[in-house]
Amino acid sequence: MPDIHAIYRYPIKGLSPELLLRAELLPHETIPGDRLYAIENGPSGFNPASPAYLSKTHFLMLMKNERLASLRTVFDQATHTLTIETLATEQKISAELHTAEGRAVIERFFADYCAGELRGAPRVLHADGHSFSDLARKVVSIINLASVAAVEDMVGAPVNPLRFRGNLYVSDWPAWYELDLVGEEVGIGRQARLKVVKRIARCAATNVDPDTGLRDLEVPQALIRHLGHGDCGIYAEVIKSGEIARGDNVEVT
Repeated sequence: MPDIHAIYRYPIKGLSPELLLRAELLPHETIPGDRLYAIENGPSGFNPASPAYLSKTHFLMLMKNERLASLRTVFDQATHTLTIETLATEQKISAELHTAEGRAVIERFFADYCAGELRGAPRVLHADGHSFSDLARKVVSIINLASVAAVEDMVGAPVNPLRFRGNLYVSDWPAWYELDLVGEEVGIGRQARLKVVKRIARCAATNVDPDTGLRDLEVPQALIRHLGHGDCGIYAEVIKSGEIARGDNVEVT
């Protein structure tokens, strides 16, 4: 029986993942705390009072800004404190994103750290109830570890599954099985149910090693060359609430 190998969320878009032991899924919501914040790369028109979906090109993100992977970040959910540590210089800063003063500290950091890649002053963005997902609807991303292993064969090198920045990593599905699940429902644990709504088309972010920040592989190109498309992973929408945990069974219903 396939199971949940790992659960992750990304509190700040483009920055470090956070490993979770369990998560409470609610209908039409993301993994709690996923993509709560984003770093605006030049004026985007985002209005916190009336938040709306914007494409990832409006923000600092790994597809264009691979140096983000050279940061180690920790987010404290209780205080909304973000701690950033640079691997190269061992610089370390912490600031509360709920406060204007704290956001200014983080904005100054990225103004320096990404100086050559900015289209304008960076700005920390947040709105209650909003997720800066790559998709307009609130979804959970699911990665099949067997498909990641197949990608390793394609590129002839080890592939860290975190290159795909998924929420749920599933073991014991056959490679590429997930791509045929669009429109199907998936049960996780005792209660949670999700409906698969879309394949995930991979972008150049997957070329970046999440440990080193180096752009060292060509994952989308390998997918297109071997499969005729660039898809790896699926998006699913929660349709029935329930707590999920690492090791929970995954069943296509």
